[in-house]
Amino acid sequence: MKKIIALVLALVLLCAAAAADTWQAAEENLPRFRTLAELLKEAGREKTAENQAEIEALLEEIQVANPEDYAVGRAVTDHWFKSALNSNYRRFAYRGEEKAYPLERSGLDFGGKHAFVVLGFQLENGEMQPELTGRCDAAAAAAKSFPDSILICTGGATGENNPENHTEAGEMKKYLSEKKGIEASRIFTDAEAMTTAENAVNVFRILKEQGVEAITIVTSDYHQLWAQVLFNGIAAVWKAHTGYEVRIVGNYNWRTETKQSREITGRGLGQLMSLLENGITIDP
Repeated sequence: MKKIIALVLALVLLCAAAAADTWQAAEENLPRFRTLAELLKEAGREKTAENQAEIEALLEEIQVANPEDYAVGRAVTDHWFKSALNSNYRRFAYRGEEKAYPLERSGLDFGGKHAFVVLGFQLENGEMQPELTGRCDAAAAAAKSFPDSILICTGGATGENNPENHTEAGEMKKYLSEKKGIEASRIFTDAEAMTTAENAVNVFRILKEQGVEAITIVTSDYHQLWAQVLFNGIAAVWKAHTGYEVRIVGNYNWRTETKQSREITGRGLGQLMSLLENGITIDP
């Protein structure tokens, strides 16, 4: 009997391993992606002919080596100029309202199955800090404005003094359901992620499971574009590799005193490049 149980467990583990797929940029394209990141960081708010020519030539080299890599590089490049380097990019701030009125009036397309992705923030003594509470308050307002949308809270067991291993996602769900009146059945959680990069990778598995077609990222104002770089890049990987497509349609932000800067946004680009080098786990 023990041998049979051991064999069954081995088969289960083998099937689980086979089900997971890891996407990684082609080896010859890795240095090209690093160069692409540097060119994007150096780019001004207006595309110069010289900078644009370098970027396009590099993307062409990436395409020759691997079309999937090109699809990712193109998506990252276009998004960077559309958001990070676009002074007119629309960002929506939560101002303490009961509902997310700025999103209601935005004219953004929330069609299809939609999710608000709520990003975590480090716990202190196992409890939510005011910044994380603020993100959840914004998420609650958004959930009330769009009752057909689901929420995905992401964040693991962070903070040094956290003996019970409370997770950001777990505390967020509890706060949203018990304090803000959001139905627990609408809230999904990723309690493993420890970084923004892991937030993005893990959330996409939930999005696929739930058949989500569009997302709005809810986080702090300075963190929004940083996160979008990562989520946009992961979305491009999923689309190129599996055909599954998710649109980033909006943003909703808890206001802080931290100023948005290209350096902060560039962290997302750096983290994305690390993912492309090390591989991204995809569940088909």
